[in-house]
Amino acid sequence: MGFSLIVFNFLLCRFETMVGWIDVHAEFNGGEPHRLKVRCLGVTLRGLKDELDELNQGVNPGDTRRVQNVRYKRPTLDEERVSFTWVELKNDENVTSMFWEHNMFQWIDMRVTLLRSAKDIIRSLFTPEDRD
Repeated sequence: MGFSLIVFNFLLCRFETMVGWIDVHAEFNGGEPHRLKVRCLGVTLRGLKDELDELNQGVNPGDTRRVQNVRYKRPTLDEERVSFTWVELKNDENVTSMFWEHNMFQWIDMRVTLLRSAKDIIRSLFTPEDRD
Protein backbone atom coordinates (compact mmCIF):
# COMPACT_ATOMS: atom_id res chain seq x y z
CA MET A 1 0.00 0.00 0.00
CA GLY A 2 1.48 3.33 -1.03
CA PHE A 3 2.19 6.11 1.43
CA SER A 4 -0.50 8.39 -0.06
CA LEU A 5 -3.14 5.64 0.32
CA ILE A 6 -2.13 5.10 3.95
CA VAL A 7 -2.41 8.83 4.63
CA PHE A 8 -5.79 8.98 2.85
CA ASN A 9 -7.16 6.05 4.90
CA PHE A 10 -5.90 7.63 8.12
CA LEU A 11 -7.51 11.00 7.29
CA LEU A 12 -10.76 9.33 6.22
CA CYS A 13 -10.86 7.43 9.51
CA ARG A 14 -10.23 10.64 11.50
CA PHE A 15 -12.96 12.47 9.53
CA GLU A 16 -15.52 9.71 10.10
CA THR A 17 -14.68 9.65 13.80
CA MET A 18 -15.00 13.44 14.03
CA VAL A 19 -18.45 13.35 12.42
CA GLY A 20 -19.56 10.60 14.79
CA TRP A 21 -19.07 7.22 13.07
CA ILE A 22 -16.52 4.44 13.51
CA ASP A 23 -16.05 1.03 11.86
CA VAL A 24 -16.81 -1.99 14.00
CA HIS A 25 -16.00 -5.59 13.18
CA ALA A 26 -18.56 -7.55 15.22
CA GLU A 27 -18.38 -11.31 15.71
CA PHE A 28 -21.71 -12.79 16.90
CA ASN A 29 -21.45 -15.96 19.05
CA GLY A 30 -18.11 -16.89 17.48
CA GLY A 31 -19.33 -16.62 13.88
CA GLU A 32 -17.85 -14.71 10.99
CA PRO A 33 -17.14 -11.02 11.72
CA HIS A 34 -19.49 -8.46 10.20
CA ARG A 35 -18.41 -4.92 9.43
CA LEU A 36 -20.66 -2.00 10.28
CA LYS A 37 -20.47 1.67 11.11
CA VAL A 38 -21.77 2.72 14.51
CA ARG A 39 -22.39 6.13 15.94
CA CYS A 40 -19.63 7.00 18.39
CA LEU A 41 -20.90 10.27 19.85
CA GLY A 42 -23.42 10.16 22.68
CA VAL A 43 -23.89 6.39 22.49
CA THR A 44 -25.24 4.45 25.45
CA LEU A 45 -24.65 0.76 26.11
CA ARG A 46 -28.33 0.08 25.42
CA GLY A 47 -28.14 2.04 22.16
CA LEU A 48 -25.04 0.11 21.03
CA LYS A 49 -26.74 -3.20 21.87
CA ASP A 50 -29.81 -2.11 19.88
CA GLU A 51 -27.62 -1.28 16.85
CA LEU A 52 -25.92 -4.68 17.11
CA ASP A 53 -29.34 -6.40 17.43
CA GLU A 54 -30.46 -4.68 14.22
CA LEU A 55 -27.31 -5.77 12.41
CA ASN A 56 -27.73 -9.38 13.55
CA GLN A 57 -31.39 -9.46 12.54
CA GLY A 58 -30.50 -7.96 9.16
CA VAL A 59 -27.84 -10.61 8.55
CA ASN A 60 -29.89 -13.44 10.12
CA PRO A 61 -33.59 -12.73 9.40
CA GLY A 62 -35.90 -14.37 11.90
CA ASP A 63 -33.22 -14.65 14.59
CA THR A 64 -34.91 -13.63 17.84
CA ARG A 65 -31.77 -13.65 19.96
CA ARG A 66 -30.80 -10.38 21.62
CA VAL A 67 -27.39 -8.98 22.54
CA GLN A 68 -26.47 -10.00 26.07
CA ASN A 69 -22.77 -9.10 26.34
CA VAL A 70 -20.35 -7.01 24.28
CA ARG A 71 -16.57 -7.26 24.58
CA TYR A 72 -13.99 -5.28 22.64
CA LYS A 73 -10.24 -5.26 22.14
CA ARG A 74 -8.79 -2.49 24.31
CA PRO A 75 -5.49 -1.10 23.02
CA THR A 76 -2.65 -0.54 25.48
CA LEU A 77 0.68 1.12 24.73
CA ASP A 78 3.62 -0.39 26.66
CA GLU A 79 7.24 0.35 25.87
CA GLU A 80 6.33 1.63 22.41
CA ARG A 81 4.35 -1.53 21.60
CA VAL A 82 0.60 -1.80 21.21
CA SER A 83 -1.10 -4.76 22.82
CA PHE A 84 -4.78 -5.63 23.11
CA THR A 85 -6.92 -7.16 25.86
CA TRP A 86 -10.58 -8.16 25.73
CA VAL A 87 -12.80 -5.97 27.94
CA GLU A 88 -16.54 -6.33 28.58
CA LEU A 89 -18.72 -3.24 28.24
CA LYS A 90 -20.74 -2.88 31.45
CA ASN A 91 -22.04 0.71 31.38
CA ASP A 92 -22.29 3.91 29.36
CA GLU A 93 -18.93 5.18 30.63
CA ASN A 94 -17.24 2.03 29.27
CA VAL A 95 -18.76 2.74 25.85
CA THR A 96 -17.49 6.34 25.86
CA SER A 97 -14.02 5.16 26.94
CA MET A 98 -13.96 2.53 24.20
CA PHE A 99 -14.51 5.14 21.48
CA TRP A 100 -11.87 7.48 22.93
CA GLU A 101 -9.35 4.64 23.24
CA HIS A 102 -9.82 3.80 19.56
CA ASN A 103 -9.29 7.36 18.35
CA MET A 104 -6.04 6.33 16.61
CA PHE A 105 -7.34 3.07 15.11
CA GLN A 106 -9.44 2.44 12.02
CA TRP A 107 -11.88 0.04 13.66
CA ILE A 108 -12.96 -1.70 16.85
CA ASP A 109 -13.06 -5.50 17.12
CA MET A 110 -16.06 -6.73 19.12
CA ARG A 111 -17.31 -10.09 20.28
CA VAL A 112 -21.02 -10.15 20.87
CA THR A 113 -22.93 -12.79 22.84
CA LEU A 114 -26.50 -13.35 21.70
CA LEU A 115 -29.07 -15.06 23.94
CA ARG A 116 -32.69 -15.96 23.54
CA SER A 117 -35.19 -14.40 25.89
CA ALA A 118 -36.78 -16.63 28.57
CA LYS A 119 -40.12 -16.17 26.76
CA ASP A 120 -38.64 -17.50 23.49
CA ILE A 121 -37.05 -20.46 25.27
CA ILE A 122 -40.29 -21.42 27.01
CA ARG A 123 -42.23 -20.90 23.78
CA SER A 124 -39.84 -23.25 21.92
CA LEU A 125 -40.59 -26.07 24.40
CA PHE A 126 -44.16 -26.33 23.14
CA THR A 127 -45.23 -27.64 19.76
CA PRO A 128 -46.87 -25.06 17.47
CA GLU A 129 -50.35 -26.51 17.99
CA ASP A 130 -49.96 -26.30 21.80
CA ARG A 131 -48.89 -22.63 21.74
CA ASP A 132 -52.35 -21.27 21.01
